[in-house]
Amino acid sequence: MRVKVFQINSGRDTKSLKFKSLKMLDEMTPLNEADPEIYDEVFDGELETSNLEEIFSMFNNSESHLHAGHPLFRGHSLSVSDVVVMDKQAYFCQPVGFQEIEFDTTKTHKPDNLIKVVYVEPNRAPYVAEVENTLESLQRAVDGLIEPVYIEDDDTCLICNEESKLIGMEGNRRIGDGSSIIAGPFFVVGTTDDSFRGLTDEEVVKYMDRFEEPEMIDQEEVQEDTGFVFYSGM
Repeated sequence: MRVKVFQINSGRDTKSLKFKSLKMLDEMTPLNEADPEIYDEVFDGELETSNLEEIFSMFNNSESHLHAGHPLFRGHSLSVSDVVVMDKQAYFCQPVGFQEIEFDTTKTHKPDNLIKVVYVEPNRAPYVAEVENTLESLQRAVDGLIEPVYIEDDDTCLICNEESKLIGMEGNRRIGDGSSIIAGPFFVVGTTDDSFRGLTDEEVVKYMDRFEEPEMIDQEEVQEDTGFVFYSGM
């Protein structure tokens, strides 16, 4: 299920609506509406659930928002006044439960430095996502230190967690001649001389097709494949 999460940006919140219930917002805005122009998109990705309470539990983590919910999540712990969007329907997070609202996502904001990637998780189909082009966000997207792996001679690379096998992450996809394994979530990104860039439409199609089918890889196979190998071709 494709899910988006939006949170109020305090810098644009001139009426102090952040963390307020819909009833309090209704005193200043039309009934069952939230002003999308004060919201930032903080998550856009695929989840295995469409249950709002499960999504709340997933993204509500008081200990550390950096690891709450999903590696692509870039917001604070899910709370009152946040908006979850699924199947074009928006749901406002209330003190208890969620309420359907009108919400124009095209009027929301997101960072200027997002880059388009193909994101791949173990046992799941890949999907197109966006990641902030900062070291912190790139690391968060793979839940740890990043390692570039060059699998094609086409100005792209695969970014994975360099310690994934050491910390027991699930096997994800085979690369090279099929004997080497990438564990944990990874993404494919474009490269420049000194940085990363978003994928082109052609590159997106290429890598969506390349990693289309999830692979069954047991942990014994992952543990047997250790070390650091760089590939220049498939």
